[in-house]
Amino acid sequence: MNIKKYITGLGICLLAQGVFAQNGDFIGSLSRQNAWVDSVYKSMSKKERIGQLFYVRAHTNKGKMYEDSVAKVIQEEHIGGLVFFQGGPVRHANLINNYQRLSKVPLLIAMDGEWGLGMRLDSSTSYPYQMTLGAIQDNNLIYKMGQMIAFDFKRLGLHINFAPDMDINNNPNNPVINYRSFGDNKYNVAQKGIAYFKGMQDAGLIVFAKHFPGHGDTNVDSHYDLPLLPFTRNRLDSLEEYPFRQAIAAGISGVMIAHMNIPALDTTQNLPSTLSRPIVTGLLKDSLGFKGIVASDAMEMKGVTKFFPKGEADLRAFLAGNDLIELSENSKLAAKLILKAIRKKRITSEEFEAKIKKLLAAKYWAGLNQYKPTSPLNIISDINRPAASQFFQQLSDAAITVVKGDAHIMGQDPLKKTAIVSIGVDRPTVFQKELSKWYPNSMIFLVGKSNPVNELKQMLLSLKKFDQVFISIHDMRTRPQSKLDYSSDVRLLIADLASRPNCVTSVFANPYTIAGLPGIEKSSGLLVGYQKDDALQRSAVKVITGVIKPLGKLPVTINTYFTTGMGMRF
Repeated sequence: MNIKKYITGLGICLLAQGVFAQNGDFIGSLSRQNAWVDSVYKSMSKKERIGQLFYVRAHTNKGKMYEDSVAKVIQEEHIGGLVFFQGGPVRHANLINNYQRLSKVPLLIAMDGEWGLGMRLDSSTSYPYQMTLGAIQDNNLIYKMGQMIAFDFKRLGLHINFAPDMDINNNPNNPVINYRSFGDNKYNVAQKGIAYFKGMQDAGLIVFAKHFPGHGDTNVDSHYDLPLLPFTRNRLDSLEEYPFRQAIAAGISGVMIAHMNIPALDTTQNLPSTLSRPIVTGLLKDSLGFKGIVASDAMEMKGVTKFFPKGEADLRAFLAGNDLIELSENSKLAAKLILKAIRKKRITSEEFEAKIKKLLAAKYWAGLNQYKPTSPLNIISDINRPAASQFFQQLSDAAITVVKGDAHIMGQDPLKKTAIVSIGVDRPTVFQKELSKWYPNSMIFLVGKSNPVNELKQMLLSLKKFDQVFISIHDMRTRPQSKLDYSSDVRLLIADLASRPNCVTSVFANPYTIAGLPGIEKSSGLLVGYQKDDALQRSAVKVITGVIKPLGKLPVTINTYFTTGMGMRF
């Protein structure tokens, strides 16, 4: 037994059990009488109470002047928390400690970490994208990943993860959700989302299902404009809202509202759902009975500020029923507008008090009533522990999906003359290096995204001398988009190779990219690896060589050849 690995895993397990035993059910804790919450609330002025609504942006990669400007906001506006973005883990931990010292009431510290700290930070572990996780059939692995991520967050002094994404991505061209979703099957999305959030929440993190009531079938990115969701109430009830209803029933601590115009739910022209009381309070809180924290999506996004600038969006979000206002463009101005609205009784004193006490109760649940600074010692080694990379590999092995072929076709003959071709790269890949160990009579070929036609023709001539070909297709961009940025000539090369006998193709890219590679379906074997990471490449080699059995199933429909739920087992 690997003792170090066992101790790390045991520590995470005990951490989860200990926090859960101490804090108990999050939703239930919000409604219980709490002496600390009452005491803190009574000690605050109205301005300080309003400040608790606001969570502002923080970085450690923008210099001292930026950090000082955030410190000033903490001291002057008495904000409730911070949302950390890019930077480094040690710098983050140190700055969190500094900011906590400046705040009269301890701050809740948040981050978007859908695939872990590595989504935002350098020198930090990432886990697979949610689309990759959607292929995994054992949801216990997703729960365990949630616990691992909670350990990392808490190690830095973070209390909130704005995850999981519980949108159903049934639009392959979705520019903002896409690979961040578990897939296009509402049941799979709900089950994976619940497993993930329970892992985090049981380990002491406050989590948010997003983006209610569902951002998966849009072709507009709400960071840049206001998307229209034109569907009927019946469609929204039965599809988009389904994962959120299930998450609420399972006890999720938070829900984040999307910036979308949804006429079936609110006919007000150009009104984002974030600012709609019929959606936030009427639907989410009253109809669906959600009692946890309701957070706006980032209030600096054009989807909300385009029609409601200068603090008006924040005021409307507050009046609509949001409890937590994330990333206001001008929190100072917005706070003044909210104070004026309270004085004019546009919100009852009971609703306002309940809102602030709910946020304070969340701080108590997170342990901030007994706040302790984070130790920066050994942070890098703690969050990049061997167990993390080993677990990434375990998740990858469980996700790798075979949509065409069997064991005989996959393995081919190790003694035959073999070509191993990686496309979209400029250096030998992990896939090539690992696979060549099994095929001693092999040669490696590299193809860029737009090699000249004469080079491609020469390669095709050379490849005629080989008995079998393994192709790997790579998207090396930071985020795996639905369409590869390959030249038409390189696409034709892929189609030509796929049509040859004994050709096995592995795609380490967004699964939707397969639809843009006509002819790839003619491959004797086809594996889906979902993303560019080395772990997925190793998993593909393991399947090809018979070391592991393929267990993954497609989480989305790609085209008529490859549909949701497909996945060969042998």
